[in-house]
Parts: sequence; C-alpha cells; structure tokens
Amino acid sequence: MIRNDLRNIAIIAHVDHGKTTLVDQMLKQAGAFRENQVVEERVMDSGDIERERGITILAKNTSVHYKGVKINIVDTPGHADFSGEVERILKMVDGVVLLVDAAEGPMPQTRFVLQKALEFGHKIIIAINKIDRPDARLNEIGDEVLELLLNLDATDEQLDSPIVYCSGRAGTASMSPNVEGKDLTPLFEQILEHIPAPHVDTEGPTQMLVSSIDYNEYVGRIGIGRIERGSMKVGQQVTVCDYHGNTKPYNAKLVTLYSIEELGRQPIEEAQAGEIVCFSGIEGVTIGETLCDPEHVEALPFVKISEPTVEMTFMVNDSPFAGKEGKFVTSRHLRERLFRELLKDVSLRVNETDTTDAFRVCGRGEMHLSILIENLRREGYEFQVGAPKALLKEIDGKTCEPMERMIADVPADAVGAIMEKMGARKGELVSMNPKGTDRMRLEFIIPARGLFGYRTEFLTDTKGEGVMSSVFNGYQPYKGDIQKRTTGSLIAFEAGEAVGYGLFNAQDRGPLFIGPGTMVYEGMIVGENPRGEDMAVNVCKKKQLTNMRASGSDDALRLIPPRQMSIEAALEFISDDELLEITPESIRMRKRVLSNTERLKKTKGGKK
Repeated sequence: MIRNDLRNIAIIAHVDHGKTTLVDQMLKQAGAFRENQVVEERVMDSGDIERERGITILAKNTSVHYKGVKINIVDTPGHADFSGEVERILKMVDGVVLLVDAAEGPMPQTRFVLQKALEFGHKIIIAINKIDRPDARLNEIGDEVLELLLNLDATDEQLDSPIVYCSGRAGTASMSPNVEGKDLTPLFEQILEHIPAPHVDTEGPTQMLVSSIDYNEYVGRIGIGRIERGSMKVGQQVTVCDYHGNTKPYNAKLVTLYSIEELGRQPIEEAQAGEIVCFSGIEGVTIGETLCDPEHVEALPFVKISEPTVEMTFMVNDSPFAGKEGKFVTSRHLRERLFRELLKDVSLRVNETDTTDAFRVCGRGEMHLSILIENLRREGYEFQVGAPKALLKEIDGKTCEPMERMIADVPADAVGAIMEKMGARKGELVSMNPKGTDRMRLEFIIPARGLFGYRTEFLTDTKGEGVMSSVFNGYQPYKGDIQKRTTGSLIAFEAGEAVGYGLFNAQDRGPLFIGPGTMVYEGMIVGENPRGEDMAVNVCKKKQLTNMRASGSDDALRLIPPRQMSIEAALEFISDDELLEITPESIRMRKRVLSNTERLKKTKGGKK
C-alpha cells in the first residue's frame, strides 16, 4: 500500500548552513502558529546551549500539513561530533533536503551526511540556502554539489536531483537563481513531487525500528521511530529484539503512543505503518532495537553506532576551593549523573577506573564532551576533567589512531602559516583550490589529536577570517609524537586575592587569564608563558608602602584586560599534567600537583 497522505524527510547540511531557520519558516508558512503568536527564532533548538551557540545537538522531529499531506520533518545536527544522530535518523525517512550555503558551498559535513543519504538510496532535493548573502555564488554552487555527487558515486536518478534556491531567513524559495521567490511553495511542491510516499504493508504483523531516544523524568525513556509494518495500539503486547543479538528478546507493553504534530506530541490510540511515532512504557529500550508482534519476531537490520574517538577523565574536585560553589560534589553524585546521560546519548561511553573518584568518559569529539561538561555545570555539579586524548585502536597488530578530514577556508596570505602548523601536527595536504580572488580552500588528513588546541592558533594565523571544520575519516597507523603546546603556564605562587600591583608585574611574563579581585590558590594557572616553561608568579603581591612619596609613583597601573577562557579554549590549553576545575560559577585551570616545591622536585628528579 502506498500512503499518499504522508512524506518523511530529513533536513541535512553542514553546521550553520541554516537548517533550523528554514524549518522555522516551513512551520510558519504551513500554519503551525497562530497569526498573533510570538515565536522565538530557531524554535526547534529547544536546549539552552543550542540557543546560545546557534547549533543543533539533538535531532528534532516535527511535522507540517500541506495540501492534505502530512510531512514529517527531522532537523538533524550539523556538527561532526553529533553525526551518530544523523546516521540513525536517515533510517526513518524516505528522502532528504540537502542544504548548502550559497557562499561556502559543500563543506566536510555536507560530504559526510550526503554520503550516508546516498548509501540509503534516498531521493535528494538540493536546497541552496542564504541566496541573499552579498557573497553568494549561485551558479558555481550547483556545479560544486553535482561534482560532489559524482565523487560519491551517486546514481543517475540522484544526479538528476532538483535544485531549489532558498532564503531560510526571508522564508522564500524559487526554482531559478534569477527569480526571487515569494514564499516556500516551490520547496513544498518539490517535496510532494520528488520525495516518494511510504510504500508499506499496513495489514502485516507489527514491526518498528527504534531510531532515536528521548528521556523524560515523568515517563522515563521515550522511543522514537517509524512503523515499518502493521499498526501499533496503546496497551499492545510487543517483543523487543536486537538485530546484532546484543540483548535477549523480551516481552513488553506499550503504555502510551504519541504522534508528532508540529511542535508537540499528541497522544493517540493507534498508528499505521509509515508513521513516525513516539512511545513510552518500555524501560530498557534502546536505539537499534525492534518492536515486533510476539508471534512474528523479526529484528530489522541497523547501523552500528559509531565508536567514540576521544576520551577524558572526569573526577571529583579536590582543589583548595572544592565544595564552595557546587551543589553536587561527591563521586556518587558524579557517577549517577554520568550513567544517567548514557540513557539518552548512545555515542557516549562511561567506564569506572581503579579509584572510585574518577571515570573515563569517551565521546565523538571535543565538542561532544565539552557540551556534556557545560550541561553538568549548569545543573550544579562541581568536578575536574583531564586533557582530552585520542582513543587508539589495535588493527591487524598495528596501533592505529582516529584521523580527521579538515577543510580550511583561509585568506591567501595565511596559507604559509597554516601549512607550517599542519606539517608540525602530522597533517597531509590533500587538495588546495582558490576560492574567489583572495581566498584558498585547503584540505588535510590529520590525526584527531593534532587538532586538539589548534583552533585558537588557527584564528590567530588567519586574523579571525579563517573558517575550519573537520569530520572523522577512519583509522590510520599511529603517526608518532606531536608537540601539543609550545607555551608554558604562569602559576599562582600562593593563595589569596589577586591584586592590581601583583598582576601588573606578572603581565610582563605573558597574557593573563584573571583580573583583580579573583581568588587564587597555589598551583592555579593564571596565565600563559610564551617561553615554553612553567613559571610561578605572585599575583597577590601588594605594593610596599613607605613614607617617602616620589612624584608619579602612584599613577594608576595599566592592566591589560585578561583573556576570557571558555570551556573549549581551556580544554585546548591544558596539557597532560594539568586539570580543568569546573563549578557552576567558575572555570579554573590548575596543575595536578599544586605545591610549587613538590613540582620542582619532580621535574628535577625527571631530568636526572
């Protein structure tokens, strides 16, 4: 049976190419909001961090009705760290809208998501977005996308994909680059015409694949997926099984069933094959499992979830300021929270260590883990983390490491500096193409650990004008040692409050991370030493007052504003003998060994 009243699509693209903004306009124009309703921008990005950073972290489901057809839309993340979400979502849909920025063109993540969609054999609509940008290259972008399709061995039918020219912000689309659109009607029409309606068996025994998981404090785990065959009813008995045989089949009951309607979930009694639905009541259900009719237990094949590539150690805070700012500070609190995260984030791994105070947390990249850190911090947790490390793998008796495909769009005069830095980090140049008159696009294959700590240097070398992004590119034999950081740390000599006079004397040694009035402790990192070695400085030193007053001696001290460190910047900065202390109010960097004397003894002992 063909369900002409239904279409299931995913919107895929590189980060920041405008997926969520376009979905906003589709919802508005399909009548999801009242005329007078006040709606936030990027309404699909529901998390605080998603709103602040302007990125999508978790795939979101919504639906619109157009000409009597329900269009289920999945807004997917663009960041490589959340690519596990994209792989799973493509299982639920019959076609994709590939969004490409009208100025940047296809980027690494565009390649990754498009490759996955082609592997599933999905129909594709190419949407060139942000056509109102002053630097838009409308005629060239279409050719670049077709070139990418050819490189990825697309079929003739996929090469014949329609191209729609959109402006997500203005909510317009047209079929020609020279004609300005009035609304998104051309895009809706292409979805109905080009994306196939689900071809399903509504009479057969129930079968549904769980492609996504949500978590709610009240009902527990919520499974989301598409009904592949038959129908589902509230109160129905089902058997939960796994294609890879990781879990033993067991029986369960569907307590509630919801359909996705615009921005909410509507409780329903029954749903037919082809529909994307949510259900609750099965406590242990996870991504990749199949719900079947108990009489016909057949598990559906499923992509294995990609392995993590980066690990960090999360541990209880043991600094002199421990317990002063956080609400949850013990190892029990930290352990419970990390294991609770596993319920909804399937790309994450948490392992116990030899001590009860530390946990090994593995994820898909630095951003994946830094967002987890930020979430914990906002919830009132206080803890410490070590520097990120790449996860090595044994393949055919050789030690291999994760590699990244890194693409950088840089001003032409910065190419030399980028090449030099990439060479030192074991990066290999794959291609180099001019973009316009004064920019170059460089493509490298580089070890994942070679990119740790590089973003700040990259922005400095390109004077803030460079754009870089990377995506996982498989494993290769270990490339040897990479020097992570050429600078040293400025370390507080004693505990106390940083004062202007002490900071004024310390800023000659290098850039500082703290300002006057900041409380410090011995061993805390207060700045960066360009000389490449650690140095203790006394930022609490006050001016000795005497009864002799020279003219001009009391002039105001000029302090250089401190460099504000975000969690990502701090993770990039710290080396293996340093830790990052996270509390709801502060981010502090420190040495593992706080005592200056103890550290000196260790380094002298190590040099002998």
